[in-house]
Amino acid sequence: MDKITAIQSFVEVARSGSFTKAAAHLELSRLQVTRHVQDIEQWLSLRLFHRTTRKVSLTNQGEEALAYCKQILSTVLDLQSRAHNHNNELVGTIRVAAPIGLGQNLLFDAIEEFVAIHPNTHFQLVLSDRLSQLVDERVDIALRYTHEPDEQLIARKLMYINTAICASPTYLANNSPITKPQDLLQHNCLVHSGSSTWHIISDNEDEKVTVKGSINANDMSVLLKAAIKGMGIANLPCDLANRYLEQGKLVKVNPSFSSPGQHLWAVYLSRHYQQNVVRAFIDFLALRWQQDIL
Repeated sequence: MDKITAIQSFVEVARSGSFTKAAAHLELSRLQVTRHVQDIEQWLSLRLFHRTTRKVSLTNQGEEALAYCKQILSTVLDLQSRAHNHNNELVGTIRVAAPIGLGQNLLFDAIEEFVAIHPNTHFQLVLSDRLSQLVDERVDIALRYTHEPDEQLIARKLMYINTAICASPTYLANNSPITKPQDLLQHNCLVHSGSSTWHIISDNEDEKVTVKGSINANDMSVLLKAAIKGMGIANLPCDLANRYLEQGKLVKVNPSFSSPGQHLWAVYLSRHYQQNVVRAFIDFLALRWQQDIL
C-alpha cells in the first residue's frame, strides 16, 4: 500500500464529505479512493467513516486519525519543499483568494515579483469580492479588507488602504457642485454591491449617506472604469484610484471630504500545517506592503 496516497485520499474524503468529490479532486477513480480508505482502515484496525447512501461522516476514531494524518501530510509536503530548496529555492503551489480589484493590481504585481525570485512557485487565484470559504475552496491565504478579522482564523495585518470619493473632471464640470455630503443624493453614484451607504467625514463631522446610481457592481474595477468615463461618482480604494488621481483622470469631489478605508489582512487557517512556501509569501507581502496607501 502507498500509505501517503492512501492518507491523501482519507483526508480529502474527510474534507469533502464525499468519495466521489475526493476522487474528482485527486484525479483518481472512486474505486481507487474507496480502496485507499479501506487500506487505511485495515492498517489502523479502525473504522474511519460512518457511511450511508446519502452521507459520509467521520467516526470518533476517524476524527482522531484525521488530525495525525493531516500532520503527516504537512510534514511530507515540508520535506518535499526542503528537498528542492537548494540555495533557499522555494517550491510549491499557493492558492490565494482576493478581491477582484486587488488581484488585478497590487496582488498581480506582487506575484510577478515573487515568481521572478522563486521560479518554481505557482499560484492559483480565486478572485471574487465575496468572502471566500477557506476550507471549501481549499484556499491557503485569503486577502480581506476588514476592520476585525474572524476570531476563528489566524490573521496578519498587511496594510491600511484609504478610500477616495472621486469622479472625472468632465462629470464634475457638467453637474451641480458638491459642498456637503447630502449633495451626493442629487448625483449619480456608482455603487459597490452591499456598500450603498458611504461614511463621510467633513468639517470634523461624521455623516452616513445612502447613495444610488445607474451602476451597481461587485467589482471595483468596473466602478473605476465607469468613473473615469464620466458616468458618475465612485468611492474607490486608493490602491485603485491614486494612479488616476495623479494623472488627473479622476479628482476628489470635495477636498474636505474623507472616507475611512480598511485594513488589508492575510487570513489563513493554521500556522502548524502551513507549507514553508506559503509562509514565505505571506512574509513577502507583509514586507512589500508595509506602507499604508492613503
